[in-house]
Amino acid sequence: MKNLLIRTVSGIFIMIIVMGSIIWGPVSYIITLCAITAIMMHEYLTLSLGRKKCIQKILAVAGGVFFIIIMFFIKYTGTDSEFLYLTIIPLLAIMAINLYHKPYNIYDTEKERKSNRYELTAFYLSSFVYIAIPVSFFTILPFLRNGSYDSSLMISLLILLWSTDIGAYCFGMLFGQKHGHKLFPSISPKKTWEGVYGGFFCVICASTVLYFSGYLGLSFMNSLILALITGTFSIFGDLVESQLKRNFGAKDSSKLIPGHGGMLDRFDGALFAFPAACLYMQFFCFE
Repeated sequence: MKNLLIRTVSGIFIMIIVMGSIIWGPVSYIITLCAITAIMMHEYLTLSLGRKKCIQKILAVAGGVFFIIIMFFIKYTGTDSEFLYLTIIPLLAIMAINLYHKPYNIYDTEKERKSNRYELTAFYLSSFVYIAIPVSFFTILPFLRNGSYDSSLMISLLILLWSTDIGAYCFGMLFGQKHGHKLFPSISPKKTWEGVYGGFFCVICASTVLYFSGYLGLSFMNSLILALITGTFSIFGDLVESQLKRNFGAKDSSKLIPGHGGMLDRFDGALFAFPAACLYMQFFCFE
């Protein structure tokens, strides 16, 4: 009961900060988005590479944040999209700096190679692919309806995402704990199909409320499809992060948010759901 209370309070706190920054305006939104991106990339790199600080980790995070900023200003101010090419600089710099890391330099090619963790360099680059690129869709969503900043789509998607999470958690606790049917026991033993059904039930209810309130501004069919896309892809996002944590022996990505874990634990579903939702709306709702 105590853990549920902590989880609820911290969840509401994060919800207020994120939604408040979106409603407040584009400047507060991009600042919050950059902070979330930096924290998630840091958590991902800490999970995969350990807590040791290095210039490559800093460059990876800086490159991801830089990418988000440029994507946002392209949409917000009409900045030339060619500036996106600049984001390749920190990524290439990671590889160049590796040249000066002595353990990575092997001179005796006749002997069997011993692991020097060079292969973990891929995680610096994958942090960009796994987090920065999906988050870049978050910068597109507020401008998707008419080209000017509009918080309603982003707020609506967050409501759908968190409705899925709340439904999955509550239905999983109520119906899936003792006699539930496991969803993916080898990766996440506590997740059940009962939780999945609960998540879909709640996200469909949320999309119906958004439709009848007129806030989402889509047809009923598009609202329903958007709910199903958000619910389905958020599950994959959750499972992918669970697999990542299991492979590195971690329960949470960090202890930043009481009752939830890290920022990556809170937004793992969005990394899959929001790009899918954005693409659907781009091609089928706002052509």
